[in-house]
Amino acid sequence: MRLWEKADSSGDAGKRLDAVLGALADLYGLSPWNWHTNGDPFRVLVGTILSHRTRDPKTDEAARAVLEKYPTPEALAEAPLESLAALVRPVNFYKTKARRLKEVAALLVERHGSVVPDREADLVALPGVGPKTAACVLVYGFRKPAIPVDVHVHRISRRLGVAETRTPEETRRVLEEIVPARWMLHVNELLVKHGQTTCLPRNPKCAECVVAVWCARGRLHDAETQRP
Repeated sequence: MRLWEKADSSGDAGKRLDAVLGALADLYGLSPWNWHTNGDPFRVLVGTILSHRTRDPKTDEAARAVLEKYPTPEALAEAPLESLAALVRPVNFYKTKARRLKEVAALLVERHGSVVPDREADLVALPGVGPKTAACVLVYGFRKPAIPVDVHVHRISRRLGVAETRTPEETRRVLEEIVPARWMLHVNELLVKHGQTTCLPRNPKCAECVVAVWCARGRLHDAETQRP
């Protein structure tokens, strides 16, 4: 029996999402990627700060460079800004992100004993850390249930009809109510992978989509292709 054949959650939207996530898990597996793979909260925090409006390969390149040279909050807090900016140059807004990394590292040292906190309230109190970044740290750094919502998660949730929302933050609040507990640690990685490969912002590949049967846009595509 496949994972998606064991749907069990509250409400129609929850059941549909349970089935969708199960089908995507069968397709992609349940392995995180890039800077998420290490499982170290500090590495996840650095990588996620760098990832804003930047493609994963560039984020991964910059995160590796920073963490190889400055592997601890103490080292990062003391890093010369010019050196740090040069290391993160592959990402968008690299000068701003370099300053952010130094500020965050300094606060980790001063307020948290050089340890990344595992509470959302403490994480979002750090400069430049919003709900999405905090959720990434909780999920990928601490394996604590949370739902990071980026453009892919927001877009696919709307297309599936499980979240009739306007902003990622609104989508996050909806998903927190309907995502079955067993998918909390995986909903982000599965929807992001699908959004990057199949459910594209423009010209989504509905004909290739394994979850089109649960998607209004996918069903419309099927109906149009079957017209005589």
